[in-house]
Amino acid sequence: METTPQKSKRGFASMDPQKQKEIASRGGKAAHAKGTAHEFSSEEARGAGRKGGLVVSRDRAHMVAIGREGGFMRAKKAKLRLLQSTQETKPTEKSPEASAGSEPQKLSA
Repeated sequence: METTPQKSKRGFASMDPQKQKEIASRGGKAAHAKGTAHEFSSEEARGAGRKGGLVVSRDRAHMVAIGREGGFMRAKKAKLRLLQSTQETKPTEKSPEASAGSEPQKLSA
């Protein structure tokens, strides 16, 4: 098995992620100030989203995995809601020590 030598990071890649973010932010602000930054119209954004969706949906295995994960999460949330609703309807039981100081007890005659 051949191993490829690791490439050393140079330039932008070698920088601290925070420093990269600052530089990229300055570039974006400069482009907007200059008027050369591209801003998507709602039509362009819709078209880009449709195009991306078509590409992703070609991978059947990926779509199956996404659907399975969504189904598991939906079942998990439903189970949690059911558990919470049963806890809300159940009367809470207080220990004798906890209720002794909070409410006066009534004596029956």
